[in-house]
Amino acid sequence: MKKGGIISTPTGDARRADGITEVRRQETLLKTGALQQAILNSANFSSIATDEKGVIQIFNVGAERMLGYAAAEVINKITPADISDPLEVIARAKALSVELGTEITPGFEALVFKASRGIEDIYELTYFRKDGSRFPAIVSVTALRDDQAAIIGYLLIGTDNTARKKAEEALVQAGALQNAIFNSANFSSIATDEKGVIQIFNVGAERMLGYAAAEVMNKITPADISDPQEVIARAKALSVELGTEITPGFEALVFKASRGIEDIYELTYFRKDGSRFPAIVSVTALRDAQGTIIGYLLIGTDNTARKQVEAEQKKLDQRLRDQQFYTRSLIESNIDALMTTDPSGIITDVNKQMEALTGCTRDELIGAPFKNYFTDPARAEAGIKLVLGEKKITNYELTARAMDGKETVVSYNATTFYDRERTLQGVFAAARDVTERKRLDQVLQEKNVALEIATSVSKKANLAKSVFLSSMSHELRTPLNAILGFAQVMESGLPAPTPSQRRNLEQILKAGWYLLELINEILDLARIESGKATMSRESVSLVDVMLECRAMIEPQAQVRGIAMTFPLFDTPHFVMADRTRVKQVLINLLFNAIKYNKPEGSVTVECVLTHQDLIRITIRDTGAGMSAEQLSQLFQPFNRMGKEAGPEEGHRHRAGGDQATC
Repeated sequence: MKKGGIISTPTGDARRADGITEVRRQETLLKTGALQQAILNSANFSSIATDEKGVIQIFNVGAERMLGYAAAEVINKITPADISDPLEVIARAKALSVELGTEITPGFEALVFKASRGIEDIYELTYFRKDGSRFPAIVSVTALRDDQAAIIGYLLIGTDNTARKKAEEALVQAGALQNAIFNSANFSSIATDEKGVIQIFNVGAERMLGYAAAEVMNKITPADISDPQEVIARAKALSVELGTEITPGFEALVFKASRGIEDIYELTYFRKDGSRFPAIVSVTALRDAQGTIIGYLLIGTDNTARKQVEAEQKKLDQRLRDQQFYTRSLIESNIDALMTTDPSGIITDVNKQMEALTGCTRDELIGAPFKNYFTDPARAEAGIKLVLGEKKITNYELTARAMDGKETVVSYNATTFYDRERTLQGVFAAARDVTERKRLDQVLQEKNVALEIATSVSKKANLAKSVFLSSMSHELRTPLNAILGFAQVMESGLPAPTPSQRRNLEQILKAGWYLLELINEILDLARIESGKATMSRESVSLVDVMLECRAMIEPQAQVRGIAMTFPLFDTPHFVMADRTRVKQVLINLLFNAIKYNKPEGSVTVECVLTHQDLIRITIRDTGAGMSAEQLSQLFQPFNRMGKEAGPEEGHRHRAGGDQATC
């Protein structure tokens, strides 16, 4: 036995006596079944550690085996509530709400609420495995606290209750319980007698601490492999907490358990090689049938991974603080007045621009109703309600009023924002000064009114012009028809005119016909501008129209020595169009192709069916064509592209030098 830190070796009768005592102790342990029951409640357990919000940080090998997830699939991603039966979680939340007289939200909060209040909490819950199967588990929850007793996370230790129930009798009857525990390498299981001397040191303890069981059993207590300074500090802390003097050593490790108080704490273990590691230790008192303590069971898990997680968390926290500083800088640099409110419209934060807009400090604004800083409080309050209802609003106009009475028209744009659990937190809003824009809009509106008036006057003048042109065209055509009629009578009358007279009559007729053509075009233009031009869509035989145009054009082409080539139609071709307008366009193009062609030139007419069920008519001639500058002047009324001084008097719409398409 160990006394005062020195190990003595019994000999002779003393050794035999110790051996008999040991055999009796083991028999008592096996008889009462207390050790087996404690081990059953701790073996093959899942150890899940979370941060204070419930997000999983540690997911041990037992949890992976039990639930089928790899640690990487759940760490920093979900909470234990996400792998629990949701109906049971809801039921637990309702039951706790009634029991504790406070509203508890279904979810992770329901799983740890008691532990967060320092209340021992062990309950049964159905877990869902990754493959969708489910099993009942016994879950023990402990709040993890820092040196200031602030909760930094939770530890949920779970056991598969189905397997335990099925295996309990078989393990006891087969005498394999202890072997199963000894062969488990997932955690250290150290059982002591009532004085703390180690009696069982399982495979997990050997692997974790580097000792063989024979090196420690019946020789030392768990305190001898623990950081002595931490043991002393724990004794002092417990003495203050429980109001009784506690001796540094093994007593400090099991004092709470000996009083029936749940005890899970963090402690640094020393390995045989001198290295050290942090461990989470759960202590259970082993009692006989009469409730007398006959030993202790200390189950430990290597907490190194959690410590690493905490170190990473500190880095993340620093990055978060950096991000918050960066975000704040962005908010302050924004040209708009920014603010956040809670759902009831109470301001929770503002930037410098909001201070400038209202003439109030940030401290004065935070906690005040949003509506108080606008000329129309009811409209401002309605804006908040509108955001909450529609999740977002834009260009909602309000007038802000500063403390000095200055009023500023702002465009209010806002959206709702939520926390990590998608719970509504309030409204994020931006107010942009649009006072100058409103002034410019007013000026622009006045100018638009003036422009509309001017446009109306212009339309009336244009209509009057069109009416005048139409009337004038009719008035001019009547005497011109008389001139042409008398000229034709003189040309064909008897006695026949002399050669000189015939030349004069030809000039009169030529100029008259050209002038009539111009008058007709003015009339058409007037009709178009006055909106009186009509189009009659009907089924038109393209073959018939082409033959009529050919009959009218070919005699003039022959006079000038121009070779005409028209398409040959094997089948009838019909198009939906205004027959008169189609014929008019074709004749204009053909006349131009002849008039502006070279001597002994040619004109080719082609008809092609396009992929859009349209017919493209192309007229090609061998004339000089038009320059780029002339092309830009196409379709301008009465523009003959510089041909006014030329010998030809023909149509003013020259559709394109070498080629025209309609």
